[in-house]
Amino acid sequence: QVQLVESGGGLVQPGGSLRLSCAASGTIFKIYTMAWYRQAPGKQRELVATTPSGGSTNYADSVKGRFTISRDNSRNTVYLQMNSLKPEDTAVYYCNAGLPIGSVWGQGTQVTVSS
Repeated sequence: QVQLVESGGGLVQPGGSLRLSCAASGTIFKIYTMAWYRQAPGKQRELVATTPSGGSTNYADSVKGRFTISRDNSRNTVYLQMNSLKPEDTAVYYCNAGLPIGSVWGQGTQVTVSS
C-alpha cells in the first residue's frame, strides 16, 4: 500500500512564501507524474502544477511565475515552492501521484494567506 503525506502548510501573510512537501511511502516500483492540486472553500479541486517522471513541468496560469514544483526521485518526494502568495491562494493543497496501480492522493495540507 502506498501513502502520500503532505507537510509544510500554514498561515502566511500576503507576499510571503511557503514550501510544501509530499513524501510517498510503501511498496513503490515507479511513480509517473506527481502533481499538486488545491481546493478552496466552495470551489472545485483544481490542478496547480505537475511534474512528469521525464518531461517538463506545467503550471496553472494563476500560479505561473510564483510557484515552482520539483521532485526528488531518490526520496519519492515532490515539493511546491510558493512565493508571492496571495489571499486567493488560500486552499487545502493535495499531492497526487500516478503509480502503476493507479492514482494516489494525500490527505491535504491547509494553506492560509491572510494579514
